[in-house]
Amino acid sequence: MKIVRVDTTVDDITYGAVEPEGIRLYRGTPFVAWEPTETVVAWDEAKLLAPVIPTKIVAVGKNYANHAAEMGSEIPESPILFLKPPTSVIGPLQAIRLPDQSKEVHHEAELAVVIGQVTKNVEIEDVGPKILGYTAANDVTARDLQREDGQWTRAKGFDTFCPLGPAIDTDLDPQEDLAIVARVNGETRQSATTSELIFGVGELVSFVSKVMTLLPGDVILTGTPEGVGPIEHGDRVEVEVEGVGVLVNPVIEA
Repeated sequence: MKIVRVDTTVDDITYGAVEPEGIRLYRGTPFVAWEPTETVVAWDEAKLLAPVIPTKIVAVGKNYANHAAEMGSEIPESPILFLKPPTSVIGPLQAIRLPDQSKEVHHEAELAVVIGQVTKNVEIEDVGPKILGYTAANDVTARDLQREDGQWTRAKGFDTFCPLGPAIDTDLDPQEDLAIVARVNGETRQSATTSELIFGVGELVSFVSKVMTLLPGDVILTGTPEGVGPIEHGDRVEVEVEGVGVLVNPVIEA
């Protein structure tokens, strides 16, 4: 199933499931209890939103060897975690806003894990049922501020710096070597597969859950491959995760 969150003229903001003829609206949420309605909304009558608004976004740094190398870093011995605030989340076609404080903002295409259940101290072999599904993410980063600060909160935390979408796919298996691609104005900048992750999804969810409790709707960004680079006013950024679809965001000045 592909789950979307939409703003419609029929039922305001609600969750739905992608069907051949459009989006079937649901009552409730996929995290607690939900049921299908009889209403199917045509694509041109619905605005796709970020598929989830998490209480926190837990991101993983340097989880592709080639990206660690391009950043001049060694491969980490354990996952490197940092947080992005919920206010950084935007959805498909919403604009990434370039802050005045930075002169070097980069795209970072990533596979995102959406947590479906309260998850605490879970072992790797028990992670599967805790995951609702997967979506595409762009871990937008003010690279100059990252270097200046020596830590990543400001560089990663601006409003609009976490595009998510377009859907949550509940049937994906990252072990199937899914393609991850970033394009800027149609030019491919990043291209990799999930088989290149240093720490896989099971390892990451288990590791994070032993640090903090993950709540339904929380998101883990699994890291970005090599090829990160600048985005500028007027650019169009695409992040594609095989099976999920293409997340598209324009770039504008703040």
